[in-house]
Amino acid sequence: MEEFVPSGAALPEGLLVHFADQRNPRIGEDRASVEPPVDAVADAVVLALHEDLTPDGDVSAALVPDDALADGVIASRAAGVLAGSSCATETFAQVSSDIEVVWLRADGDRLAPGDVVATVRGPLAAVLTAERTALNFLGRLSGVASITARWVEEAGAVDSLVRIWDTRKTTPGLRALERAAVRAGGGWNHRTNLSHWVMLKDNHLTGTDIASAVASSRSLWPGRTVHVECETLDQIHESLEAGADALLLDNMTPALINRCVAVVHTHGELHGTRQLIEASGGITLDRVAEVAATGVDCISTSALTNGAPSLDLGLDLSMEPETRV
Repeated sequence: MEEFVPSGAALPEGLLVHFADQRNPRIGEDRASVEPPVDAVADAVVLALHEDLTPDGDVSAALVPDDALADGVIASRAAGVLAGSSCATETFAQVSSDIEVVWLRADGDRLAPGDVVATVRGPLAAVLTAERTALNFLGRLSGVASITARWVEEAGAVDSLVRIWDTRKTTPGLRALERAAVRAGGGWNHRTNLSHWVMLKDNHLTGTDIASAVASSRSLWPGRTVHVECETLDQIHESLEAGADALLLDNMTPALINRCVAVVHTHGELHGTRQLIEASGGITLDRVAEVAATGVDCISTSALTNGAPSLDLGLDLSMEPETRV
């Protein structure tokens, strides 16, 4: 299996599998990994259309002549990275099977202002009904992909192997879509949810210690990745001795991160397998390169999903009122 670490001993098998499952489209591998699950897309679109069409449907589109046909293009009005195309397609499809959407660009593609990403053709009333929901998905998810790409570029300029990780600070109900958008931007996904890994943060250690918590995790969930949040070098040593799989270096200075990385690599050389090293907490876009230079494996930030502004995309239509559908 391909090694996903900058140097030194290999990571635990479970983490290698976790990374291998997220093939990176930016290094020429299969682009299918940027697509969200089909059922997650369908469910999200159902809810989005429900909130837009309840209780009486699109009362404005009802005024449009039945024979009006629309041709249009979806274009980017700003620079960014495309994501969310499957959500837009599903939106048009759920509104009317007579709407045809043809994508000229794919999720993960870089966009310049004015780039046409898709063509749309179909009954004008149905296109108008679907328009805002489709663009909301595109704008939101392309915004996530675009900000992710900026973080990846800043970190990659220093260390091409460091991975930018998302967090669980996602929009409720849209996590699978936003995680796919992170991948479209060249980023990587952290644990999927609370069932995925054991994550021991400071509040989880109330009334216990790291060694006991790791041992209990192994007993309850054998084979599950155990990730420990550390704020001090002493906690790093405790976590290494306890046999944790991954360490989250929380709110540490670059100097302290450097010391921790050296300790983890030394421990890994002695044992043949080393812990994954994640940096998080207080890291901003203008500081990510400095943190990447410390040799950590991953840098996680909620800015990819919590703080992403929408990318401005629009649907420009031309109408053919004499054409019958």
